Amino acid sequence: MLKLIYSPRSRATRVLALLHELGALEQVRLEIVAIERMDGSGARDPRNPHPDGKVPLLLDGEVQIWESAAIIQYLADRFADAGLSIPPGDAQRGAYLSWFAWYAGVLEPVLILEFAGVQHPLLERNFRGKQEAQARLRQALQGRDYLLGERFTAADLLLHSAYAWMGKPGDPVIDAWVERCMARPGAAFARDFDSQMLAAA
Repeated sequence: MLKLIYSPRSRATRVLALLHELGALEQVRLEIVAIERMDGSGARDPRNPHPDGKVPLLLDGEVQIWESAAIIQYLADRFADAGLSIPPGDAQRGAYLSWFAWYAGVLEPVLILEFAGVQHPLLERNFRGKQEAQARLRQALQGRDYLLGERFTAADLLLHSAYAWMGKPGDPVIDAWVERCMARPGAAFARDFDSQMLAAA
């Protein structure tokens, strides 16, 4: 059985939302661990096999899959019947995979640097700025509900999660997309699950 190393209200929450969307919750065992939080609370949990003590981490037998973008791709392909992945050979597969790489290599770094108040021309040349990132998203979403058209995919689940966590950017096109993604059953399930976990702690 697959195992997800998990902590509530963390980057692992989006993986839980995905598992609900995939109908795969009963096929993945959750291992709840403590993590070091941004506010200084928490601590590294010795039960967590992640090499950095972080979450999420997916275990498939002896195989470890780390980083949200990789885990989400892996699960969406593993449970492909749910229709959240774009299969090899499909004309949209390249764009689908590119969004995962763009999230990890551009969007999340840009948003974190902006949040931290860090600016430097070298960073902007490499990662682009917040405005350029939002323009790229707006262009992709113009006239469509989701990144690849009218179909919600695991790429939407990953990319919208940054704004679900940090707040919508105030762009009507992007905001509407974030709201559509946040209204999905998986997102609602994961929010409720985390709230219950924290209330019981």
